[in-house]
Amino acid sequence: MKYIHKQQLFSICFLLMASSMVWAQEIIRDTVKPKKTTETRRMKIDGVIATVGDYNILDSDIDKTFLELSSQGNSIKDITRCQMLGKLLEDKLYAHQAIQDSIVVSDDEIKSKMDEQLNYMIEQLGSMDKVVQYFKKTNEADFKAELSEIIKMNKLAGSMQKKIIDGVEITPEEVRTFFKKIPANELPVFGAEMEVSQIVVVPKVSESEKQKVINKLKEFKKEVQEGSSFSTKAVLYSQDPGSSSNGGFYRMNKKTPFVKEFKDVAFSLAEGEISEPFETDFGWHIIYIEKIKGQDLDLRHILLVPKTDEQALSEAKDRIQQIKKRIEDKSISFADAARAESDEKETKANGGVLINPKTQDTHFELTKMDPTLYGQVSGLKEGEVSIPQIDVDQSGKKKYKLLMVTNRIEEHTADYAKDYIKIKNLALKEKQINAIAKWSEEKIKETYVKINGEYRNCEFTNNWIKK
Repeated sequence: MKYIHKQQLFSICFLLMASSMVWAQEIIRDTVKPKKTTETRRMKIDGVIATVGDYNILDSDIDKTFLELSSQGNSIKDITRCQMLGKLLEDKLYAHQAIQDSIVVSDDEIKSKMDEQLNYMIEQLGSMDKVVQYFKKTNEADFKAELSEIIKMNKLAGSMQKKIIDGVEITPEEVRTFFKKIPANELPVFGAEMEVSQIVVVPKVSESEKQKVINKLKEFKKEVQEGSSFSTKAVLYSQDPGSSSNGGFYRMNKKTPFVKEFKDVAFSLAEGEISEPFETDFGWHIIYIEKIKGQDLDLRHILLVPKTDEQALSEAKDRIQQIKKRIEDKSISFADAARAESDEKETKANGGVLINPKTQDTHFELTKMDPTLYGQVSGLKEGEVSIPQIDVDQSGKKKYKLLMVTNRIEEHTADYAKDYIKIKNLALKEKQINAIAKWSEEKIKETYVKINGEYRNCEFTNNWIKK
């Protein structure tokens, strides 16, 4: 993969706080060649070593970043101070331009991420006092204030980077050209993979249970219209693990991968409006449109999942066992049984074949599979049907499923026809990198950038010095 990753110096998660970024910055374009021994010398005073727009970078910011990387078990021996400064400069440029483009990060987003980070830090270090001491802050308030600013900056930077690459698309001809220009000895090697199919049987929910959650959601809507906080109700009652701690908040546009029913309702509402209860495969929802920003929606939602009683679970188990018996008796194929019997809309039409959410093709690389799925299929022979398994998602919704490994693929060098989706993703990644590089070049020219002291001797790929 040397050819594809020629611009990649190192892959890092910028501080614990940087995990909030929508797009992890895996590729650092500032390949740095330090002159002589300049970068090994330390500035005697912790002053401002660089400025990008409204953001300053202190010499200690580099130390803090090294400290965070080291504390997370990352190797820092090959990362220079000049390289780290290049990364910090890039992050500040994204954040500065995000403000210019009126990208907003809500207080709820920051608070939610801060709570997540603080819980992690306390778990690792033992107490809030130890966290404050570890980061060499005088008190908890100062630490939280600084953490809040870092989270805000990283979210702004992530939103800006996402905005840059959102419009980048790639054509089949561009994919073909990308593949052809890779030297034969540098073609990527893909690990052993498998294709998996499943049949899902969802226990039926009684009408009375459905009505209970509908009534509850209607009650929430009425109370919010009378002055209650939608955000607070989402925190207290929503069963959506992805947003409940954040007050049910999501930012989305028409390209955001939400289920169709959810998007249809969201885009039918006016700003400030609350929907009637509606159903998706996840349960029952209400949506509140907080703000409309062009093609983007800032919304909050509450998800409630109707309870499934033991009789319904028993009936679902009996049904899936009957399906398994018919497949093993050869009276129906697994694919035809999925088309006829499965309750999972996403896989029903294509015979139960699972789509890898990371690559959007049907292949699952064994070393990168979800551990739960791998545990369920690793012992299966090709064509063997698993025993009925019960799945419980994070919201508590239960379902039964049968699994089958339909194909095993050995480790192999990339093949254009067989691995088109993977190659397309690599080609798109390269095009996105080039789009970011072009954007950075243009924005650096029009943004106030100043680098002070001995760091001016660093040699960056980006023209931060504006020579």
